[in-house]
Amino acid sequence: MNSYILNLTIIGLAGLSMAWLPTILRNKFLSYPIIFVAAGALLYLLPLRLPSPNPLWQEDYVVHLTELVVIISLMGTGLKIRRHFNWKNWQIPLRLISITMLLCIAGLALMGWGILGLVPAAAILLGAVLAPTDPVLAEQVQVGPPDDTEEDDVRFSLTAEAGLNDGMAFPFTWLAVVIAVAAGTESNWLIEWVYRDLIYRIVAGLGIGYVVGWGLGQLIFNLPRRFRNFPKPNDGFLALSATLVSYGLTEMAHGYGFLAVFVTALTMSSFEEDDKYHTEMHDFVTQVEQIVMVTLLIVFGGSLVTGLLNYLTWESALVGLAFLFIVRPVTAMIGMIGVKVSLHEKLAISFFGIRGIGSFFYLSFALNKVNLIAANELWSIVGFIVLVSIVLHGVTATHAMSYLDWTKKKTKEPPYYRDEDVDKPSLREDTTS
Repeated sequence: MNSYILNLTIIGLAGLSMAWLPTILRNKFLSYPIIFVAAGALLYLLPLRLPSPNPLWQEDYVVHLTELVVIISLMGTGLKIRRHFNWKNWQIPLRLISITMLLCIAGLALMGWGILGLVPAAAILLGAVLAPTDPVLAEQVQVGPPDDTEEDDVRFSLTAEAGLNDGMAFPFTWLAVVIAVAAGTESNWLIEWVYRDLIYRIVAGLGIGYVVGWGLGQLIFNLPRRFRNFPKPNDGFLALSATLVSYGLTEMAHGYGFLAVFVTALTMSSFEEDDKYHTEMHDFVTQVEQIVMVTLLIVFGGSLVTGLLNYLTWESALVGLAFLFIVRPVTAMIGMIGVKVSLHEKLAISFFGIRGIGSFFYLSFALNKVNLIAANELWSIVGFIVLVSIVLHGVTATHAMSYLDWTKKKTKEPPYYRDEDVDKPSLREDTTS
């Protein structure tokens, strides 16, 4: 049997199933990531001569696959956010990517150093790759497409956090790399890290992302409205092109491309907010994301049965569980001190810190830059935490979000509307006290 043709067939069948699975599983306790991870494990237990899924010695291909799906996901995430950017609207996600994420990195790094015996660079890397929530696997707890009228503080906060922290975790991934490279030298690595990786790369990502998004917003929405003969695009694939342009330009300028893509999407979505073209762009990139995502989930499932967890110890497993059940929830609650949302909403936000594809990218990226003795152990820990997160959050998300919706209706909180012909609050007005 031709293995290449077999691979294409499996990918095609997985993508085909996505036309029905999300709808079938909408009110079920299972999520489709669980299904595809299980399918991948089963496929790789069969004698089918599939390509090796084990990332332990192949960080290079993992970098590019995970990089692609994350940037596509970030574009879709940014396009579906409907709140204007200001402190009042965005205070929860901004607290989560600053206070909570820093505490998560510190907490996990300390456990890695003190309990697992990792060297400082490896311990910091462990914290950096697992601190950010994942935009790819968090669909069940995120806001819907741009034309969806339903939005609340929980869905918005988790969506915005996933979009922002994939870029904000990069400085600490670089910190681990810089410490590993500078070990035993007398270089001024801290000053260089602060100016280059913490300040310049963030500013470059924000700036280039905004400029690209503003320019595209002018071309797509403003110029066709002002000049009758100026053509307006009608194809959703423009969003994918915008993703690649924003990411490529920013990376060439040595900025954070993840951050730039998300800012580009946010900026584009602020133009002509009710235009249906936002939904067309979102739907296209979401469809592309899904085909790449299901492929990665199958590969991840295969890696679980072909060696990914070989270096997992009971100590590292306990550290992973402590991170998911204690560190993330507690630090998120600390980050939201003083925010006027209900307790059950805070609990939901703190619990659904989903880990996924982004963590694999950060780890493979760092291990491509520097060799660490604990690389195999790091892969096993990260793989274990992502697996637990996929199962844990996959079986709880639907019922948790349904409960939140029920409590909201019970307390008769005002819903959000996009209709401008009725006197109802706008999706983009200030909502978080």
